[in-house]
Amino acid sequence: MNQGVYIAFDYGEKRVGLAHTDPLHLIASALDTLAPKDVIHFVEKYAQQQEIKAFVVGLPIQKNGTPSVVESKIQSFILQLKHAFPEIPLFRQDERYTSKIAAHTLHLSGVSKKIREDKSTLDRISAALILQSFLDSQKSKSK
Repeated sequence: MNQGVYIAFDYGEKRVGLAHTDPLHLIASALDTLAPKDVIHFVEKYAQQQEIKAFVVGLPIQKNGTPSVVESKIQSFILQLKHAFPEIPLFRQDERYTSKIAAHTLHLSGVSKKIREDKSTLDRISAALILQSFLDSQKSKSK
């Protein structure tokens, strides 16, 4: 039985990190990093191969609780996503500190400095952290 997957986005002005779940929605994995203009087309192709159950878009909140300056661009991206996939539900997930956690995780895992400093790698790992955080919050709500 195919339950579909969730896809998460760590949206940035230059790059968008993507992550997806396994079909049982237990584990988030880094998927890709793309230019913002290429994301919708990529997801359209992905959806031809795999059912998408939901989207999770990172919610960048500053330390003082206000939205990040990139939020207006994220809202525009969300409108494009909803237009292209009106039947797929979309959720937001707090993404505070995911980039720092991603960099720290890479450092602890012993990968080379070159890989650790690659922003594309950090973006897709950040997307996986956003998605895993969302999955964990859904599990705690269902208990």
